Amino acid sequence: MIEQRLDGHDEQDRAEVGRGQKTYDFGTVHGRWRRFEGPEDVLDLMDGEAGAEGVVAVVRDAGATFLGPIFDELVGVVCTGGTIRSHIGIISREYRVPGVIGMVYAVEGEEPVDGTVVELDGTGDDGIILIPVR
Repeated sequence: MIEQRLDGHDEQDRAEVGRGQKTYDFGTVHGRWRRFEGPEDVLDLMDGEAGAEGVVAVVRDAGATFLGPIFDELVGVVCTGGTIRSHIGIISREYRVPGVIGMVYAVEGEEPVDGTVVELDGTGDDGIILIPVR
């Protein structure tokens, strides 16, 4: 697991977590990485005080319909499967929630821990997920 790093680093002080297809040209956004495995995770988040505000949802299933109740609150969505033509890619684009779909990890088996601040960069050809490093 990649541990959370502090904000305030120069552009060159960022490490790539992974990359995939961006759902549209969204620029860059920042949010807290949180993995969702199913509806229970969404319900847990909805029961909390903060809700989904500031969250980048990370899912495996390109269907991921369980994100429906919180989708419009998300900063972004990352899916390790599917394509931009899959359900989550289409919903991301239509709701204007930045998305990286079919994301492949830069280092297999290494992903940020929940709560890590990440950057979704949709300025180039690919959608890239970055974290600040020391």
